[in-house]
Amino acid sequence: MRFGPVDVSAARGAMLAHSLVCGGRRLRKGRVLDADDLKALAEAGIERVVVARLDDEDVNEDDAAALLAEALGTSGVRLGDAANGRVNLFSLAGGLLRVDGGAVDRFNQVDPAITIATLPDFSPVAAGDMVATIKIIPFAVPRDDLARASDIASAVDILRVLPFRAANVGLVATTLPSLKPSVMDKTARLLQARLDASGSRIRRESRVSHDAEAVASAMRLLQSECDLIVVFGASAIVDPADVIPAAIALAGGTIDHVGMPVDPGNLLVLGHMGAVPVIGAPGCARSPKENGFDWVLARILAGETPTAEMIMNMGVGGLLKEIASRPQPRVASDAPPVTAKMVEILVLAAGKASRMRAAAPDHTEPEHLPHKLLAEFDGIPLIRKSVETAIGCESGRIHVVVGYRANDMRDALGGLDVEVVENPDFDEGMASSLRTGVAALGGEAAGVLILLADMPLIESGHLEKMLQVFADSGGKCVVRAASGEVRGNPVILPRSTFGSVAALRGDVGARQIIADSGLPIIDVDIGDAALLDVDTREAVLSAGGVLTR
Repeated sequence: MRFGPVDVSAARGAMLAHSLVCGGRRLRKGRVLDADDLKALAEAGIERVVVARLDDEDVNEDDAAALLAEALGTSGVRLGDAANGRVNLFSLAGGLLRVDGGAVDRFNQVDPAITIATLPDFSPVAAGDMVATIKIIPFAVPRDDLARASDIASAVDILRVLPFRAANVGLVATTLPSLKPSVMDKTARLLQARLDASGSRIRRESRVSHDAEAVASAMRLLQSECDLIVVFGASAIVDPADVIPAAIALAGGTIDHVGMPVDPGNLLVLGHMGAVPVIGAPGCARSPKENGFDWVLARILAGETPTAEMIMNMGVGGLLKEIASRPQPRVASDAPPVTAKMVEILVLAAGKASRMRAAAPDHTEPEHLPHKLLAEFDGIPLIRKSVETAIGCESGRIHVVVGYRANDMRDALGGLDVEVVENPDFDEGMASSLRTGVAALGGEAAGVLILLADMPLIESGHLEKMLQVFADSGGKCVVRAASGEVRGNPVILPRSTFGSVAALRGDVGARQIIADSGLPIIDVDIGDAALLDVDTREAVLSAGGVLTR
């Protein structure tokens, strides 16, 4: 592949290396330049561009990524479409991800341009979670290197998702005068919450005295009707001869291992009674925070049989304590699950659309200029089209912030079931509209989806996809639309950022809030829809709009 700057006159048929805006059009990275593009570049005064030209032995980035994804040995994994040299891989069902780390390393050592990144081995995943991504870094790779990587990818199952299976679980909880019944109730609720991802349930709970004979008797009764037995002791396990391991032996079971190199979770006991695994849970499993109990439970529910050797190999990555250098925010176990209905939508439509003045007759007054949000797409004003898109997805309440030409905007929205909020300070810029909109949200809103009203390619399905990702995150992440690796709009902000929005000033959006929040950011690829807004006359017309009033 040949890469570098060339004169625009010599760039026909080459791929543009960096996105450019010229003549009201956006030429995206990777575009094969044609005669019209070269004309637009020349008219914009651009004399040289950086391009790439493929040689005969090169394979285009998207074709290469798709070929490797198809060759990849996987089970329980769905392949996404190739775009910008990338193919993402998603879990087909909730389960436990297994990764052949050695094969991943060999794959990545073929050529720096050919990469695969995965979640860690043994990661629990939900249906639809991204588990890996294949990325071709330049615009093309040599065919020989592609063949070598393909051979490695197809030799073994590099990725497998072992689906969780629903299990009947028996719970034995021991009592002491110092342990409140409310703590035992909460422990049972937390265990059921951990089982929900697999469709498993607590079939029966037995509360007995903290005595080996009593625990053993309860386990014998549960063995015939349960696929797994979990024992919570009222007192921590401190010795292989303590109550819970002793009870496993008295019940005719086998003690496989006592203790584990995971913190929190050190004081775990693993055993079995016939084919039924028994976990003596550490005290930290009474908390919703991740601990060693979660690791062992996930393996059992995915159909694996944990062994002493497996547990002793958990030390690397086993430091799970929440420390200042690596905070791990958790969702409270008694909090209701976040749903799309708990996210309200904020449609921003208050601006003057001042860039519409370009190409307008001199001295035209702003109120006499056509407004981009009143431009018609298929006979529908753009502001109404955008709001109908929001209405078309399952969400909470919808608020539309208007300001400039507010009466015209209200007229365009006539009959729609939305709250129109007027921003008297729209001249200050976007921050004022964000403040006004967030102040109008309901007190129970878990997050807000911020939709710019001038993005005609956004569809209800795009918003639903983002809302589902936000709900799956527990409402603790920022969710941002993207096109490949290029970030765009809309964006979903969790409730924890609302205070920062209220402090915004000037003609700025939420970008700095996102950067400063410290929250995880999940990009959802919705293609070109994430990037196309219609700020100018040319953009409106190019997108198929008709300027009216």
